[in-house]
Parts: sequence; structure tokens; C-alpha cells
Amino acid sequence: MPGYLNIHESDTRNLTSWGNYPVVESSVFMCNDEQEARSYILNEGTTIPRGNGRSYGDSALGKNVINLLQLNKFISFDDQSGILHCESGVLLEDIVRIFLPQGWFLRVTPGTKLITVGGAIASDIHGKNHHQAGCFSSNVLDFRLLLSDGTCITCAPDQNSEIFRATCGGMGLTGIILDSRIKLQQVTSRNILQQTIKSENLQSTFDLFDKHELEPYSVAWIDSLASEKNLGRCLFMKGDFACDGNLNYSPSKSLNIPFYFPVFCLNTMSVKAFNYLYYNKIRDNFIESTVSVDAFFYPLDAVNNWNRIYGRQGFTQYQFVLPKEKSFDGLREILIRIHRSGQGSFLAVLKLFGKENENYLSFPCEGYTLALDFKVSPGIFRLLEELDKIVLSCNGRIYLSKDVRMNTAMFRKGYEKLDGFLKIRKELRADAKFISLQSIRLQL
Repeated sequence: MPGYLNIHESDTRNLTSWGNYPVVESSVFMCNDEQEARSYILNEGTTIPRGNGRSYGDSALGKNVINLLQLNKFISFDDQSGILHCESGVLLEDIVRIFLPQGWFLRVTPGTKLITVGGAIASDIHGKNHHQAGCFSSNVLDFRLLLSDGTCITCAPDQNSEIFRATCGGMGLTGIILDSRIKLQQVTSRNILQQTIKSENLQSTFDLFDKHELEPYSVAWIDSLASEKNLGRCLFMKGDFACDGNLNYSPSKSLNIPFYFPVFCLNTMSVKAFNYLYYNKIRDNFIESTVSVDAFFYPLDAVNNWNRIYGRQGFTQYQFVLPKEKSFDGLREILIRIHRSGQGSFLAVLKLFGKENENYLSFPCEGYTLALDFKVSPGIFRLLEELDKIVLSCNGRIYLSKDVRMNTAMFRKGYEKLDGFLKIRKELRADAKFISLQSIRLQL
């Protein structure tokens, strides 16, 4: 069969995610085109698709992995409608670099541009504008999906719609996304007009989100170790594209972390000091500034290999969402638990979500989501189990793209449309072909 010989060129290596935890031995096949992908699927056993390896947990880890980064071609672009047709291995970074100077930008983008279009669909990623624009899938016109039997189908909201809903947010467990047509938005600048507002506590943080709910983009950094009257204090940031006509975009230069930090560098005192300094870096309660799209949307991309700060043992990101009516009390209890544990987070990002979509495993629901980074260390998973109980009591859920340790019971209670996903996965016979460590752990 054409391309079969290349299958034997799979590279066995230690593979991990962006969190550097866990590390597993995997056989990785670098796929160059659709023909090779089909041949691989038909002649090999189980596998899981993988893009740029920027998911935090074990959703793109497995015994066998098919890497799709070489499927990175732009197929067409309509400069009247903003419809981009590209292969699934194209990075968001490349879309921004090529199309922002032409006045086009992603309608929905996460906190990194170093992910693939296929990964954005599989995770149904969200951004700082979910309350206005929804998830990435809301701007996906269609995609071609390679199934376990080697056939290829087109999926869209009105064509193979159930498979579309299962694949968007389905973590690569329905098939291999080959290419997609997505809608970009027209913009008039490379710059963002940003306003930063300091809040004193959790109530004032929620008041800011309520007051600015109609703003296109909003996000808050939370001081995860503040307590008592300062519990939940934040730097709230909102912004929108400038109208200055300056589209002269070039990617920001990045610093590099050349080595893994020693374990002792990241401790309660260093995290507390960082949180204090970061909160107080702004002396005024309100400032306005003009920043680049990179600074506003992708601040962490300014540091290559920033995940090495957490040391060789790695880290996990705990991201959950709570329904709006239970968000304040739930977040308050969670922040209290974190403060008592002393295991604070450098990165604690709060966002407001809009209405839930119809996809089976998409993460957002109407309410608030908090993302927290924790170094993998003794006792951290025990703390997260305590937080799980609070999330469940509030009818919340955990984000699959960030998860590496959630148990099956927690997962099933959080994702009420799971049975529909499992039905489609079985009908496609994907349950015997596309298998990740996460799918095994969660009994998918």
C-alpha cells in the first residue's frame, strides 16, 4: 500500500505534554500527507493524533502517536469573506503572521498561538471573548475527518452534524482532522487598546466583570495567595482592537528558558512574592495603554520553554468552570482552600464564559472559569481532589485539554452529554483505533 514503508520509520521516544507530566514511551509517526495518514490508520493498531504538543495533560499521549505538524499548508483564502482553508497542522502563529498584516485576525484565540488548527478544533478552545464569540468551533465552517476505516468525510454544522459536534472538543477521539475552513475577522490594527483595573477582593472582581460584560475581550489575573479582606483581588484587563490602521505586524521576539529550574526555586515564599509584586506593579487603580496583539493575547509566548520554570518533575494546570449562579461562592471556597494549603499558583487566570454550545465534550458553560498552574509535588493531587469536590458541588467541570488526573466519576458528572459522544465514537469504530492515555483513564 502506498506510504506503508514510511510507517516503519516511527520513532520510539519519551514523549510528554506541555506540562512535562507524565513522560511516556511512545512510537511517533511523522505524517507528511493524507495518503500516509490513511495508510498508517489501515495498517497500524491504535493511535492518537497530535499537533504541537501544547495540551497540558495526557490527551495527546499514547502508546502510538501520529504527529500532524507536517500537514501545514494553506489551501485558499477569500479576502472578501475572510474564509481560510488550511490543513490541520497549520499553527495559529502562522495565521496571525500572514493574515494580520492583511487586516484579518482569529475570531477566537487561546492564550498561546503555538497550537495547530486541528488542536484548536479537537479542544474546542476558547479565549478572552467567549462571553461574546463562543468557542473556536463557532467559526469552523467544516473540516474533513479521516475515520478508522480509512474513509474521509466532511463534517459541518449541517453535514454529518453529530460527528461535527463529537469532534469539536472530542480530543482527537473520533478521527484525524485533515483540513478545515474557518472564518477570520477583519481588524484595523495590530494594536489593542487595553485598560487595566485593580480590584481589592473577589466581590469587586466580580463587579468588574459585570460592569464590563459587553466588552469584546476581558480577563483577570487573580492573586491566588491573597487572604481575608484581599481574597480574590485581581488585575482586571479589558481591551479591543485599535482603529489606527497600523497593520505593520511582526512577531515579538522571545526570551528563552535554557534549562529546568531547580526544585527549590519554586516554593510558597517565591510564589507569594511574585503574586505580591505582580499585583503591585501597577500603582494606580486604573491605567490605559496600547499594546500589541502578542502582549494582549499571548503574553506567555514571549518566553520560550517557560514550562521549565516548574522543574523536571513538571506541572499541571487545573482549569474548571462553575455555573454563573454558583461561581462566586464556589470560587471563594476554592481560593480559601488554596491559601490554606500554601500551594499557590503563579498563573491564576479568571474569565467569563457565555452560553454553552451543543458540542458533546466542549468545556465552557455560562459562568466563570479559573485556570491555575501547580508544580507537581507531594500533596498537590490531594489538594486538587479537595477542589474537585467543590467543583462538583457547584455542578462545574474540568477542562480536558488541561487535565492529567481527573477520575472517571468526576468526568461523568461534569459532562452530561457524554453518552451521546460515546455512542458516536462506537458507531465510527473509533473506540478501537483512536486511544490516548486520557481516554483510557476516563474509560472513553
